[in-house]
Amino acid sequence: MPTSPRLLGRDDEIRCLDGVLNAAREGRGGAIVLRGEAGIGKSALLEHVRNAPGFVVLEASGSEFEAELPFAALHQLCVPLLDHLTELAAGRREALEVAFGLATGAPDVLRIGLATLDLLTAAAADQPVLCLVDDAHWLDEASAKVFTFLGRRLPADPVAMVFAARQAGVLDQLPALVVEGLSDADARALLAAEPVDDKVRERLLAEARGNPLALLELPRAGGFALPEVSSAPSAIEAGFQRRVAVLPADARSLLIVASADPTGEPLLMWAAARSLGVDVTTAGAVAEASGLVSLSTRVRFCHPLARSAVYLAADAAERQAVHLALAAATDAQVDPDRRVWHLAQAGTGPDDRVAAELERSAARARSRGGVAAAAAFLERAATLSVEPRLRAERTLAAGQAKFDAGAVDVAADLLSTVEVELLDSPELARADRLRGQVAFARNPVNDGPEFVLTAARRMTGAAARECVLDALEMGLMVGRASGVTDVVVREARSMPPTPDVLNALVVLSAEGHRAAVPLLRQAFTDDSLMWTGHPALATMLAGELWDAEVHHTVTAWLMKTGRAAGSPFVLRLGLAQTAIMAVHAGDLGAAMSAIAEEEAVADALGVAPLPYPRLHLAAMRGRRDELAQHTEHATRAAARLAGLLVANAHWASAVLHNGLGNYPAALAAARLAVEPGDLYLAGIALPELVEAAVRCGEEKSAVVALEDLTKRTAAAGTDWGLGVAACSRALVSGSEDDYREALEHLEVTTAKPYLARAHLLYGEWLRRAGRRIDARGQLRTAHELLSGMGMEAFAARAAQELQATGEIARSRSAPAADDLTSQEQHIARLVATGATSKEVAARLFLSPRTVDAHLRNIYRKMGINSRRQLKEQFS
Repeated sequence: MPTSPRLLGRDDEIRCLDGVLNAAREGRGGAIVLRGEAGIGKSALLEHVRNAPGFVVLEASGSEFEAELPFAALHQLCVPLLDHLTELAAGRREALEVAFGLATGAPDVLRIGLATLDLLTAAAADQPVLCLVDDAHWLDEASAKVFTFLGRRLPADPVAMVFAARQAGVLDQLPALVVEGLSDADARALLAAEPVDDKVRERLLAEARGNPLALLELPRAGGFALPEVSSAPSAIEAGFQRRVAVLPADARSLLIVASADPTGEPLLMWAAARSLGVDVTTAGAVAEASGLVSLSTRVRFCHPLARSAVYLAADAAERQAVHLALAAATDAQVDPDRRVWHLAQAGTGPDDRVAAELERSAARARSRGGVAAAAAFLERAATLSVEPRLRAERTLAAGQAKFDAGAVDVAADLLSTVEVELLDSPELARADRLRGQVAFARNPVNDGPEFVLTAARRMTGAAARECVLDALEMGLMVGRASGVTDVVVREARSMPPTPDVLNALVVLSAEGHRAAVPLLRQAFTDDSLMWTGHPALATMLAGELWDAEVHHTVTAWLMKTGRAAGSPFVLRLGLAQTAIMAVHAGDLGAAMSAIAEEEAVADALGVAPLPYPRLHLAAMRGRRDELAQHTEHATRAAARLAGLLVANAHWASAVLHNGLGNYPAALAAARLAVEPGDLYLAGIALPELVEAAVRCGEEKSAVVALEDLTKRTAAAGTDWGLGVAACSRALVSGSEDDYREALEHLEVTTAKPYLARAHLLYGEWLRRAGRRIDARGQLRTAHELLSGMGMEAFAARAAQELQATGEIARSRSAPAADDLTSQEQHIARLVATGATSKEVAARLFLSPRTVDAHLRNIYRKMGINSRRQLKEQFS
């Protein structure tokens, strides 16, 4: 394709973009973001790409007017494909219909992303698809999330996505190509055609700094500003404004209407212009002749700076009239939110009627997942409110919506302007709660939970208790259980006792496990609110009870609810707990699968995966390097957090070093894990402490830890807890009866790693007692169980002990599946159960083509060539 003059000096950029297009033609899709200042040539590069042969081209652009309207840009992109909605599965079709306002319901960004992926891959069935998105720095947040999701999931699909954005901060997780200014030689070549004096040319070159649009537009602007006085874009905008100023009044009015309407919908523009008395036929011809705008099936300005220049050049009265005309021309039934937004822009002062409409729009936006849009509507509603009390309430609501949308600093600013003296007690409590959320988000080690507790003090009854639990959940979410739990318990003691989980925690703190366990169990049977409102706390308490069945019940609820409701947080928590439960059941392959799926969800959301299950898995597998990597991350987090995350890392280190036989290191780590007294973690770390202390000859430490463990497990009364306690007691007492009791309890549980370790410890004791024959049976069983589960460090320890009895342990050949990545393991397991590529794709937020590509890698690594053989390998 020949290079146009506007693309002078862009050979490297064109080569990179052509590479993306050629890969998409071959079925290896991808995305790239062009970044650079205004006028640097991004739009020209998009124009070059737009002309690439053989593609179905879809286009969209961000708009500062629509930056808060959810899925606005995605809707633009998908409009040409909406006829294909009926071809999608019902759930996917409904997800897009909700996103585009065609149906009611709660939007799910991940499902919407998958539905859009299905839509694009369906469109690419006959020829590759090219998606072009200009002005991506103005994308609405919801569309940006979906575009990021799509851009990272196209490696096996014939779809290319090219974005243009002025600065970082949006689509940051996608590959970027920075577009810089032209070289001096190329800049001179581009300017050579302009009839300017040599001295003027030198100053133009200096001011433009290689910016192609500046080089082309500054001469037309009738002069130039000195570089230290103004930037090239501002001079260019001034040039655009001069070109508008000389146009007839009607053409000028038409351009202002076009600049104020972000949809680019010609019919809307014509209708609004006519209502302003514009002769649209003549005005349209003159506007197009100016070169500033193209009026066809879509209104398109020659450059984004031209749009903003036109809008800013209009005076306040002109803009208000234009927005009023656009509001009148917008169908209130089809697009009520955009209509009321225009009404708000048209207002000259407070207007309770418009404020009320904006509040209703905020509710609609929130119901569609447009938290940022809801915040914008509420903020504007507060500004337009006449009645002071309503203004205060709406400002508080806007602050909460801003916080929910991630704009913490804006939320804090709005909160500071709330006239709290106008609020009643419930509203004051909401303000305190928001103040706590903001403080906690800014610095997790500050007094954020204290603000939430202050909110609780303004409440009564169940609402107050719920708020106190919110403070605890807040601490759990970032791994700060220790100190926050103490504060919450102190607060709860001042409240009337109520038979709920909060009361159970108070009793646990004051009277211990024997008194608290029945109350905790009652909370699991009666207090369903704990699961729905505080799922992280529910999982911790299940572990505190040493009850695998309760843990399984909570985890199953999380998984079912997370999938049904489309809640990424609940689903990720459920997957993390599934992995941890599988680790403690010895099904490390299932744990890897759950971790891989949680990682897929986190990747789709653009966030880091949850670290807890990875720590548990690496410890149980005996993988020193893997655990060191995860522990380093947890240790870095300790600089700003304390509690659960670090305690998990210490527990994992204790397990690993006990497996390796490095008992001093295990003892040090176990002490650190137990010391904070965290729910669940302190309990499961105690048997590690007992074992390490006994091996290090620190009998007193072992006895103290055993007493604590016994109190906990005796109160829980589960076979898992009683078996672990009996095994620890056997280590301290040297009683064979205790070892046998441990095996009796553990054999009827799902806690296979603990059963295998009990066989190992019993075998070690027998060998040291000189009973080699008896020891061999226990050690052989231990080795078979441990190696079968993939607990490599403990299996090696069992093999060494067995060798010391005079028997060589049979080595376990590593299955071919061990060479698979965690994602490949998960895909293989799902396919082995009979799942289709489409079903696997839905679980892992991939396209079916990508799943098939992974399957080819799986077959190659495992030396097989069919799904049937895969099923045999995993049966």
